[in-house]
Amino acid sequence: MEQPVHSLPGLFSQLGLPDSSEDIDAFIEEHQPLPKAMSLAEAPFWTEAQAAFIHQALNEDADWAEVVDELNTRLR
Repeated sequence: MEQPVHSLPGLFSQLGLPDSSEDIDAFIEEHQPLPKAMSLAEAPFWTEAQAAFIHQALNEDADWAEVVDELNTRLR
């Protein structure tokens, strides 16, 4: 099985967010649970640019899609 191209800390860095394990865990704890009916890109805590990046990553099944899916799962 292929390893993911990007990591969760890499995603947080790409989004301009603190990317240490502790920072990621704190972000997830602060923002969970995300309502099931809400897409990750629609979450109110993203900036417009962050939401657009997430939306694009998922819609284009880009290299970032797998790690965006991981974040989505952890926020649920």
